[in-house]
Amino acid sequence: MNACFVTGTDTGVGKTLVAAALLHRLAERHARVVGMKPVAAGADPDGTYEDVRALQAASTFKAAPELVNPYGLHLPVSPHIAARRDGTTIEIARIVDACAALRAQADAVVVEGAGGFRVPLADTLDGADLAAALALPMVLVVGLRLGCLNHALLTAEAIRARGLTLAGWIANRVDPDFLCPNENLAYLRTHLGAPLWADLPFAVHPDPRADADRFTIPDVL
Repeated sequence: MNACFVTGTDTGVGKTLVAAALLHRLAERHARVVGMKPVAAGADPDGTYEDVRALQAASTFKAAPELVNPYGLHLPVSPHIAARRDGTTIEIARIVDACAALRAQADAVVVEGAGGFRVPLADTLDGADLAAALALPMVLVVGLRLGCLNHALLTAEAIRARGLTLAGWIANRVDPDFLCPNENLAYLRTHLGAPLWADLPFAVHPDPRADADRFTIPDVL
């Protein structure tokens, strides 16, 4: 496999941080690595997207913008609402073709989903449909905070229900006041049924390049 799909238990759990850190880690093995954000919502005043910029900064070559980010939506809301407001219809085939083009150009591709695994992309389309169409190994980002056990286990179940492989997961300590984080992490290590790739500490200003050293990822990626 020369690509993986990063999803999360929810929005705001650190998918972009993890995707960028993975790119830095993979750059130690491969000359050409690139990040992809199929759907970005919430444009900055200059029309760019913070998460897309982060992935581009962590990539080792500059791919065509329409391949890196096929759909850029203006409002920072659920993609199906933002797309409707923009008069845009998100089509999976366009994203699949863009991903295939990137995989042909790169040694490794890290795809970052929007929101959680089942975030709506249209009235009859969600992030799980996109992940199934891309058929990439999944990497789950778990934000360690209250409720994370339920969210992580349900997401892992949903991933496998779509016939996808949960290749690994990342624990991201997003809440410095979260009680018993180590006990929660230990429970997930026992019950998620996939290897822990990284345990990221809380940071006010996270640094994906520094966090890359915390990752243990399979040799096949």
